[in-house]
Amino acid sequence: MDLTRRNFLYTGSGAFVAPFLGTIAQARVNIKEPTAKSLDESIGVTTSSMTYQMSAKPAKGKMTLLELPHILRNELGMRVIDLNTSTLASTDKKYLDQVRAAADKAGCVLTNLKMNQRNLDMNSDDAAVRNKALTTYKKSIDVASDLGLKWARPLPLAKRPDMKIHVASYRELCDYGAERNVQMLVENYGWMQNDPASVVKLIKAIGDNVAACPDTGNWDSNALRYAGLKETFPIAVTCDFKARAMGPEGEHALYDLKRCFEIGWKAGFRGPWCFEHAHKDRKILFRDLAMLRDMLQAWMKAATKEKASS
Repeated sequence: MDLTRRNFLYTGSGAFVAPFLGTIAQARVNIKEPTAKSLDESIGVTTSSMTYQMSAKPAKGKMTLLELPHILRNELGMRVIDLNTSTLASTDKKYLDQVRAAADKAGCVLTNLKMNQRNLDMNSDDAAVRNKALTTYKKSIDVASDLGLKWARPLPLAKRPDMKIHVASYRELCDYGAERNVQMLVENYGWMQNDPASVVKLIKAIGDNVAACPDTGNWDSNALRYAGLKETFPIAVTCDFKARAMGPEGEHALYDLKRCFEIGWKAGFRGPWCFEHAHKDRKILFRDLAMLRDMLQAWMKAATKEKASS
């Protein structure tokens, strides 16, 4: 049975032998469609794009997370915000309600929480270390739930983990998230970057309440990049559309941004597309984000027109 975006999101269940668990268990694929149609062709940013511009508290020349939705909507014409734990000034319920209200007021939607806490290892063979990581991640899933987010993503590490432990830990987070209407994501980062099928294999092994978030920039080579995106986009529910250094006319020498888009579009992925692109200079950052927005909108329009005429 092929794991396509359509049957991955809609078919209800299917049996796969978990590649990392041998005969220990069969991986379940029973994923409810988590992406509302309103997010199709939607564009936004990961808050890591604003690393140099954001501040926890109001400061000259900086923006807070409470200000970001208005700025994103009015200055860049985007509406999707993909959060990072480091950009939350607090996890207090009152503050989280303010963040959610600011997004609603601006007409933005908060979609995802990148759980990027450092020095955590949910794959450790030391139970105390592993439980510390899982406890921290569960607290972040609670935050994601309070914010009304669809997804949350634990941070992959550089070292390839013991897959039995890794899958079991992911499974625990998936079950915890399911009770709070938060789906776990798998992103190609760290140890996953040198295998184009790593995301798909891991998701098959984990089973329920988990989906893919491909990052177009996180591959060890261009050959791996395009092969990995081809494998991953069919089961993606959101995308980090990463751009590295850009020229003044949108030049991007490191890899082909349009090819990354086309692989996703042909796989049936429609959004949300979240730009991940940082720059110390706010003026240049906003120029680059506007160029990325215009390019992606033009590519989507052309792809839709081509399909309609075929």
